[in-house]
Amino acid sequence: MASPPAGGPRTGPERGKMPTSPPWVVVALGSNLGDPIANLRWAMDRLEARSSGPLRRSSLWTSTPVDCPPGSPMFVNAVVMLQPLPAESPGSLLDHLQSLEREAGRRPKVVLNESRPLDLDLIAWGDLRLDTPRLVLPHPRAGLRRFVLEPLAELDPECLLPGARGPVVELLRDLPPDELLRICAAPR
Repeated sequence: MASPPAGGPRTGPERGKMPTSPPWVVVALGSNLGDPIANLRWAMDRLEARSSGPLRRSSLWTSTPVDCPPGSPMFVNAVVMLQPLPAESPGSLLDHLQSLEREAGRRPKVVLNESRPLDLDLIAWGDLRLDTPRLVLPHPRAGLRRFVLEPLAELDPECLLPGARGPVVELLRDLPPDELLRICAAPR
């Protein structure tokens, strides 16, 4: 199913507000092992089945590895926005994301931020704020990661993450540039 054009119409409340019924859920995708573009497209296709509406898919972006071991390959990153199925919860979606990571070949961490075939992060669940040992929402570093915010801004530049000091487009202005961050492929 095709996603609406970036910056195009959204169902629900006005642009820039994270709707609460049903909530928009933001998931960040990353890969720097194997075929990163194919890995992200595969994950996007699997996430489509977890959305009660059309999955909104950003372009795929290459980015510099952040806080990774020296010599780590470049990442390919993207963001999707989905509307969860009625029985879905943040915990059940997190379980599904981790299951997809394992299915794609991700192994338990040996080194912090090591290379991986698939990394899926639950960034936001509508306006929900959650702080448990297993899951923090919104993702505590999302507002500091250009490789998350640029693809999210492509889908909705006025998106306001819970607790953020401004919309995504303003958060981006405060971040250092990444000269290597660029669109490398369409989502499909």
